[in-house]
Formats: sequence, structure tokens, C-alpha cells
Amino acid sequence: MLVSMKAILADANEHNYGVMAMNSINIEMARAGILAAEEEHSPIIIQFGPGQMKNHAHMEEMVPVVKELAARVHVPVALNLDHGSDFHIIADCINAGFTNVMFDGSSLEYEENVKRTAIISALAHGMGCSVEGELGHVGQAADADDDNLDLYTNPDQALDFVSRTGVDALAVAIGTAHGAYPKGKIPRLDFERLHLLKETLKMPLVLHGGSGSGEENLKKAVAGGINKINVCTDAWQAGKDAMLKALEEKPETDYMHLCMAAEEGIKQFVKDYMKVIGSSGRYIYGESVSGSRE
Repeated sequence: MLVSMKAILADANEHNYGVMAMNSINIEMARAGILAAEEEHSPIIIQFGPGQMKNHAHMEEMVPVVKELAARVHVPVALNLDHGSDFHIIADCINAGFTNVMFDGSSLEYEENVKRTAIISALAHGMGCSVEGELGHVGQAADADDDNLDLYTNPDQALDFVSRTGVDALAVAIGTAHGAYPKGKIPRLDFERLHLLKETLKMPLVLHGGSGSGEENLKKAVAGGINKINVCTDAWQAGKDAMLKALEEKPETDYMHLCMAAEEGIKQFVKDYMKVIGSSGRYIYGESVSGSRE
């Protein structure tokens, strides 16, 4: 069932678990994620960004696909625009039926970020769409931005930002970065800052750059208050690895069976991830069971 991301994250925030937000650029990825969610009795967020929509995940094709797949399952599914920055693209996504949009103004001056995020919030909320903002800046792993403390989120500023923009969830910078980290590197996350952010804001917090962060970091991040974890690089790698394995085992494998192998590989990856971040088993017969959990 297609629902707002706000509804999904409200339950996750109340009951202290994480929800996977997977960048899904074709039907195989979207179906793998949604079927994994159904089997794990877990919510899921399917998302793609403007660049991905331009290159491959065309909105006109993917939005109907996600809506149809979500209608077939009995767990909550949200459709999110990831890292939107262009007003016209964001407006188009809201009109197309996205249930959440992220406005990424993290590279702007603070007051400009506040101003633009507030405008997007007013527009989206008027259409029944929730909004994610970003404060601090989650940069690129290739540039070692995860080690740049100047980019981390300031809790006091975050409180001002949330109160003035009305966002429903906030992406925070605590030591992760987008893309693949150098071989062998596991980022060091600032859990003390995360704890302070959660205590200050008491709202759903988002971790961008979840790929390559390590299972222990993910568990501690969720325990510390992260409710949405963005995953792109690792999910794409799971699909690629499954295809390569299929080719290695049977070089004559045709394209259809390679797509099937990729979908199955991503599906298993998603199911395993859901167990790590605590979303498995949260929805039975379409209803949240979190309230009965300790």
C-alpha cells in the first residue's frame, strides 16, 4: 500500500527502528525491494533522484510501476524524490504522486536553505506530500567528506531549521558520505552528536550514505535515533554481483535470466538489511505491531 513517508517514519520514530530507503532505478529493483518488504513484514521507501530519473529511472514510467507494485502488498511503501534541488522537478514529482520529496539545500547558505525548504514544505504539505530537508552536508566518500567536521550538523541550528521550515524528517551529517569508501575503510560516526540531535529534535532523522557504513555502525545509528537509511551503492552492487555470479556459473545465461538473478540478489540483500536495522516484523496484516514490542 502506498502511504506517505511521514506515516512510515512516525512509527519508526516512536518505536526506535530504521527504515530502508533504496534508490531503485528500474522495475527489477523496485519489485525486489517491495517484495522483500512484504516477506519481511517491513515498511520500505522506494526512491530515485533527478539524475537517475534523467538517465534511466524515467518518472513517467517508474511512478506507475511503483504505485502498481505498492498496491499489491500489505505493508507500507513510500515513494520519495531523493536529493531534489530544482523547484520545477520537485513540483512535477509532487503532482505525479510522490508521497515524499527531499529538498537538498545543504550546499546553500543557511538562510537560503531555510527559505527554499520552507517554500517546498508549504507546497508539498498542501498536496498531502511530506518533506525531508537536509542540514549539515553529507558529501562524497571519494572526497573524504565524511571526515570533514565542518560539514556536520549543529543541533541548535537544526532546531531553528526544523521550526522555521516545517520539514517532516531531517537528514543529518554525522560522519557518512555518498558513494563507495576507499577499500577497507569504515566511517567513524559521531554518535554523541546523533544523540544530541535526537534529544533536541525528537523527530525522524535520516542517514544518507548508508552504503559501506558497516553493520555495527548501522545498528548503533538506529539505536541512537536514525529512522531512515538511504542505500544506493550497496544495492546496486548486490545486483551486479548476482549477475556476475550467474554469468560465472553459466556463461550462456541470457539477458532475461541475468535480470532475474539481479532481482533475486537485491531482494535477499534488502531482506538482510531490514533485519539489521530492525524493521522486519513491524507490520502484520497491514497494521503496525511495534507498540507490542519491548
